[in-house]
Amino acid sequence: MSAINRRDFLYALSALGVVATTGDALAGLPGLTFGDARPYGFDALVERAKAMAAQPYDNAPPRAADILEEIDYDAHWKIQYRPRDTLELNGGKAPIRFFHLGRYFKMPVKVHVIDGNTSREVLYSPDLFRMPIDSVARQLPRDIGFAGFRVLDADNTGRDWLAFLGAAYFRTAGELGQYGLSARALAIDVAMPTPEEFPRFTEFFLGPSDTGGQLAITCLLDSPRMTGVFRMDVTKDGPIVMEIASRFFARDDIARVGLAPLTSMYWYSETDRSRRVDWRPEVHDSDGLSIWAATGERIWRPLNDPERVITSSFSGGTPKGFGLLQRDRNFDEYEDDSVYYDRRSGAWIEPKGDWGTGAVQLVEIPTDDEIHDNIVAYWVADKPVKKGDALSLDYTLTWSTNPPHPTDIGLVVATRLGRGGNPGQPRPSGVTKIVVDFDGGLVAGLDREAQDVKAIVTSSRGTVSNVNCYSVKVGTAWRASFDIKVDGTDPVDVRLYMEADGEPVSETWLYQFLPLSDKARGS
Repeated sequence: MSAINRRDFLYALSALGVVATTGDALAGLPGLTFGDARPYGFDALVERAKAMAAQPYDNAPPRAADILEEIDYDAHWKIQYRPRDTLELNGGKAPIRFFHLGRYFKMPVKVHVIDGNTSREVLYSPDLFRMPIDSVARQLPRDIGFAGFRVLDADNTGRDWLAFLGAAYFRTAGELGQYGLSARALAIDVAMPTPEEFPRFTEFFLGPSDTGGQLAITCLLDSPRMTGVFRMDVTKDGPIVMEIASRFFARDDIARVGLAPLTSMYWYSETDRSRRVDWRPEVHDSDGLSIWAATGERIWRPLNDPERVITSSFSGGTPKGFGLLQRDRNFDEYEDDSVYYDRRSGAWIEPKGDWGTGAVQLVEIPTDDEIHDNIVAYWVADKPVKKGDALSLDYTLTWSTNPPHPTDIGLVVATRLGRGGNPGQPRPSGVTKIVVDFDGGLVAGLDREAQDVKAIVTSSRGTVSNVNCYSVKVGTAWRASFDIKVDGTDPVDVRLYMEADGEPVSETWLYQFLPLSDKARGS
């Protein structure tokens, strides 16, 4: 589905009311009906996915596609799930409501409830939904199926915090209750010459958590070149933590398989005012990629809205973690009282075991509005994926305001670009000044009058000059600044960190500078 519709639908999911908790997940639910009990087990489902990979992909078109095409955004929003038919799971910890099919969600999914070693399918019925009398949805077959589901808070407010709707995407509202970036089970051929392939969840199995959390969700995945099983054990206690086990099987050779992928939106921030066309100071779901490298180095890569698709790779062994984060947390940094970008969650991937050698890849896609998810980050292994390969990947995915493993070094808190040179003096042509602020940890503890603090700057090309590093004198931040002059408009990789007494005291700011003409820069 298109990014605009996925984003719009998930911004406004909440509806009022939940039913009272029942002791049995399949009892006391007036409108829900269930299929026959069938054997269930994670290993058996993995074997099923493996067998699917040996068979051709079923590319059957959706049923009643002409009717579903008429259920656009407005028509879909008028079809609401009945609160009285909320599915209660795990002693009331995880109330579930279902999404209806429509123009942007034409392929149905099956949802099963696990009970020990068996599962039973939740059967679709139009009676589970409130529909306007003139809704075209009334013409659909009575067994058309669900589009997805959402998980609600167990406090009888009806507010949702986790949603599955479209392809193999899922996302949460995080600690602050505001949907933002998404996660995916798998990303295939992102930013490649061939069209991207979007695997989709075809079946869900919902059951109790193994770790005392809200629930466990096991998903069967299918696509033209990959099948798999994706299980997440979900705990919502402040941060939302998902313990993920994924097993994938390749139907064919695949040029680029993105594992543990995250998808977000970045339009602009304080970094480059010349690109700003909207009245708000900043607009983004995430403002940087954070990497905790296998070597222990902490890296912060501010995001860009480039003029063409750019893929950046950060190679090495299995990282200790990586994620797309939202660091700007003040309302006045956005001034948006509608979608509250200051409340957007970050998402942090923490590998379990050895993923081997590979790279964290960042894909940045041009956008001219906030409706497009134009940022993707994932892990790609050095070993290419061939037909018949089996991939096994376990990790923890944490949705939170701050990453789960704080560090004692200083963090990047702002990146700004402007004209090079010095105020009150003639500005040199083609020179850009870059200013980076660090704060917290060792940086915040520095003596403001310290003389042994330096900014270490390197660049992949061009000339760096006028390097400075000094206390901002307001609060505890320190500022590093430098001028850079490059020929042409090709991207330039710039690296910067602070050191005191010859030792690093900050994370590494690793930026992809996109040169502009003097006119565009405001010279």
